[in-house]
Amino acid sequence: MKINNTLQVVFLLLVVQVCFGQNTASKQITGQIFEQSSNVEGVNIINNTTQVTAVSDVSGVFSIVVKEGDVLVFSAVNLEPVKRRITIEDINASAIVIKMSAKEVELKEVIINENANITAENLGIIPYGQKKYTPAERKVYTATSTSVDKLLNKISGRTAMLKKEVNVEKKEMLFRKIEYLFDEKYYTDRLNIPVADIKGFQLYCVDNTEFAVSLDTKNKTMSMFLITDLARKYLTILENEK
Repeated sequence: MKINNTLQVVFLLLVVQVCFGQNTASKQITGQIFEQSSNVEGVNIINNTTQVTAVSDVSGVFSIVVKEGDVLVFSAVNLEPVKRRITIEDINASAIVIKMSAKEVELKEVIINENANITAENLGIIPYGQKKYTPAERKVYTATSTSVDKLLNKISGRTAMLKKEVNVEKKEMLFRKIEYLFDEKYYTDRLNIPVADIKGFQLYCVDNTEFAVSLDTKNKTMSMFLITDLARKYLTILENEK
């Protein structure tokens, strides 16, 4: 009877040892890394226990040898590092999912001009608060600065010509802004403007007072709202010209 009991104890010890050995055995697992809803390529994975490493592929998938209790560290230049302690569930799973998040990068202050406080006003060249003119506006101011100049230039028509230059200059500035604000695909796909008519449509837009104000005030939301209606009107004009 004692022999049988002894054999039972030995058998149980062997079973426990085998089970324990199975739980601690190393196994290659597979996983996939995501940042929000996108998979992430080029993430470095290291097993802190064994120092075995791996790298995620273009689909964010990786494989690495682990055992229960190992700690995996996931890191990338633009992502916050993640640590994952491997459980028996991870080992038995078909694949594990790792979620990472982008690093919040604090931008350093950019100093465009270290001597920005040195201005014509600070140096006493011009009074504080004096209106600053564009080249075309300066010509108008010079042409109308005295009553004699006003009279002579009015007779010659030079003032009217210079004011026209100011209007042209302003339209050129608005034209540059609208070119920067919307790309070609926006005109063709969103507004249905033919490629050949984009420049003409841009000129049509900057002639609109409300739209010009929205560009000047950098109100993109208002610009997008107005340009949709202007596109509809412009397409009607093109249709009538056929």
